[in-house]
Amino acid sequence: MCGIGGIFQRNGDQPIDEQLLVNMAAIQVHRGPDGFGVRSLPGQGVGFCHARLSIIDLDANRARQPFVSEDGQVLMAHNGEFYDFQRIRADLSARGVRFTSKSDSEILLRLYQERGLEATLPLLRGEFAFALFDRARDELLLVRDRFGVKPQYWTLTDEGLVFGSELKVLFAHPGVKRQFSSEGLFHQLMQAVVPGSTAFEEVHQLLPGHVLTVRRRGGDFEISDRPYWDVNFPRQGERDGALSETHHIEAVRAALLEAVEVRMVADVPVGCYLSGGIDSCSILGLAAAVSQNPVRAFTIGFDDARYDETPIATEMAEATGAEQLVMRLSGNELYGHLEDTIWHAERSIYNTLAVAKFLMSREVNRSHYKVVMTGEGSDELFGGYPAFRRDMFLHGLDDLPAAERQEWEQLLQQANALVQGAMLAEEQVHDPALEQVVGFTPSCLQPWLACAPLVPELLAPEHREACAGYDPGAAIAATLDPAQLEGRHALDRAQYVWIKTMLEGQILTWGGDRVDMAHAMEARPAFLDHHLAAVAVQVPPELRIKGKTEKYVLREAMRGLLPEVLYKREKFAFMAPPAHADAQKRAAMQTLADRYLNTEAIERAGLLDAAGVQALFERHDHPDTSAAQRVQLDAVINHLICVQIMHRLFVAADLPAQARQRADALGWRLHQEEQAEPAYARIGMSPAG
Repeated sequence: MCGIGGIFQRNGDQPIDEQLLVNMAAIQVHRGPDGFGVRSLPGQGVGFCHARLSIIDLDANRARQPFVSEDGQVLMAHNGEFYDFQRIRADLSARGVRFTSKSDSEILLRLYQERGLEATLPLLRGEFAFALFDRARDELLLVRDRFGVKPQYWTLTDEGLVFGSELKVLFAHPGVKRQFSSEGLFHQLMQAVVPGSTAFEEVHQLLPGHVLTVRRRGGDFEISDRPYWDVNFPRQGERDGALSETHHIEAVRAALLEAVEVRMVADVPVGCYLSGGIDSCSILGLAAAVSQNPVRAFTIGFDDARYDETPIATEMAEATGAEQLVMRLSGNELYGHLEDTIWHAERSIYNTLAVAKFLMSREVNRSHYKVVMTGEGSDELFGGYPAFRRDMFLHGLDDLPAAERQEWEQLLQQANALVQGAMLAEEQVHDPALEQVVGFTPSCLQPWLACAPLVPELLAPEHREACAGYDPGAAIAATLDPAQLEGRHALDRAQYVWIKTMLEGQILTWGGDRVDMAHAMEARPAFLDHHLAAVAVQVPPELRIKGKTEKYVLREAMRGLLPEVLYKREKFAFMAPPAHADAQKRAAMQTLADRYLNTEAIERAGLLDAAGVQALFERHDHPDTSAAQRVQLDAVINHLICVQIMHRLFVAADLPAQARQRADALGWRLHQEEQAEPAYARIGMSPAG
């Protein structure tokens, strides 16, 4: 895992400022402290940069990116991991292809040279974002992995296109505009974002499973964006009904085991994140069975027992012989590191779980680990969230009696009382645009759609006027592919919407790559293996959620590994205690609010309306406000603080100057890549390895 960036000029004769590329690498040094690389092709108006975290092939110079083909025709930069690379490399070698490194990244260059992009993409397994420039075709290709585990941003300047692994990489370029868009600000305050968008004007994120092709034609660009893969749930009636429950259980077990096995391959130790959930416990159980040595397990604990899963996690660690490290967090720690977390997340967050994961990645780094396996993706593929259960019994069980449907709803609300207002809406929300595309308003989006009516009064007049008549639900609905929704079971549709919205925009962003890589830590989500996904979508809905039991088929597949209490337990949404949970957390949140949401700070940024913000706080503290509403308002307050932090970090600050200063402090200079020492000590990290 690493960080990439690059510049592609409209005019091939326009030279590339290679020191600017060095600066773009330096500002993301946390993603790749082991070294950097810069390459441009003379007379082609294109250059890439790379900050390296060495996981496969630890030889710093042999595996240094960007790669250029021997004939100078192809330039490549890659962030992520390709699994099964040894087999591909061996096969290509047997066909006469010569490799210059042992890096997994080099298979991309050689496959592309031999077969082209269309034949290469199906062979790539893992988490990745990469850029290729093809001199013969005079085109730039930007590609992102199937689920969006690794980020890829891009924007246009007057001179060309700039891309990178993080927004700050783009913002290091002096030609990139840095300002909020009104619609982007709206979505930051309601949590759910439009897929492919960011908070900032004309700055885009490449969609998961997509290829962006940029061709130069007559001094300008032709830009096309197309999918190369999608989550393809079968239409109703297309699944093989003759396959037994046992078949699906065995198929899931085999596919998950293979996904874990390939992710254990590294030239450094591989640990596991361990909560008290089925997902991470399954990963640890399989990893421990595969490994010849004890596996290191990293656990987040909270000082509020209602949200803490440490006891089950510890039982699982003891059962597998894992070496467990538990990090316990309080409200002061969660809100005390919010600003640092937002620097890396680059978007607003509704819950300080993002901060907890930011701090955990720091602990992983301090433990001299670079790689952990994680459980993200299990709920998405196997129907684990309470929102899926609600959609299942509301829209997916036609023969369920009305009285029983009502009873199930009450039980679901009671079991998820702590997260009502965040994971579940207090009351049903109906969005016409989503209902037209999906057939109903997915429960996963309802808590955030319920926040949307609060947003206009929180916006500064300029942004409020720009968003007059704006329909956030319609904007999200417009990005969903109707062909992947038509004819599918209600549960399939609900899961598809979550995968396209909340998984990519939230869980894999501020809950995943961005806070993991803040401390040079590579996370490998085994459940998001596309071979496993192909098995999961074939599982009938009634085996994903069987009666009142979510993730039934996964529970049965992993039953022999799981503690009995976990096997029988209902899904528990893993989140940090919200601000209203106790006085300490509220005081810590208020300290940030006093700094960022006072009238002077609000007027200086020009994003928010001070009177609207004050009214929201008064509503939050009113004794008649329900617990679910308070959870919802906690989220909005977090968003308000976050957008003000984002303005200070990314708009008011001089990012190009910061990038130059960072390169100077690191000693990263043009044509001195081979002399550059690993940057861990200079950026306050432990030298992992």
